[in-house]
Amino acid sequence: MNESETWDYETTVNRVESAIAAIESGQLSLAEVFEQFSVATEDLKRCEAFLDRGRHLRNLWVESLEEDEPEF
Repeated sequence: MNESETWDYETTVNRVESAIAAIESGQLSLAEVFEQFSVATEDLKRCEAFLDRGRHLRNLWVESLEEDEPEF
């Protein structure tokens, strides 16, 4: 199973929240902060793309429902 088949929005959001907490803790070296920031940024991009696809599908479903409504 590849990564795209196992990717999960909620898990990714939790990982971003953990990265933010680690960065805000002040316990990381500067290199670790940059690494955590980089990973969190990529995760957020994937989350945004996932949500964009969901919004697009929702809009398509709404449009198809509107087209199917009988006119009175």
